[in-house]
Amino acid sequence: MFVMELMYTAPIEDVEEEMDAHLAWLDGYYASGVFLASGRKVPREGGVILAHGVSRAEIEKIAAEDPFSVAGVCEYRITEFIATKTSAGLAEVRESLAS
Repeated sequence: MFVMELMYTAPIEDVEEEMDAHLAWLDGYYASGVFLASGRKVPREGGVILAHGVSRAEIEKIAAEDPFSVAGVCEYRITEFIATKTSAGLAEVRESLAS
C-alpha cells in the first residue's frame, strides 16, 4: 500500500485552475480500484491519497500523470507500507508480512 502525499508548490489559485482535471484523474483511479481514499490536508497545503494493488514503479507513473504534477503545481512524496491491520471495511487490502 502507498501513502501519496501531495505538497503544493504554487499559489492556491494555480492549484484551483487544475482542480477539475485532478478530480477526473482521481475518479479514474478510484474506478480502477487503485485509490482507496483521498483528501485535502488541513491546513490546505496539499493532499493525501491512499493507494494499493500496484508496484512502486506504477505508483510513481500514476503520480507523474496527475494534472497537478503535469502543471507543476505540486510535488509528491510516496511512502510504501504493509497494511497488516485495517478496519473491517479495508479487510480486502490487508497484507501479511513476508516470512
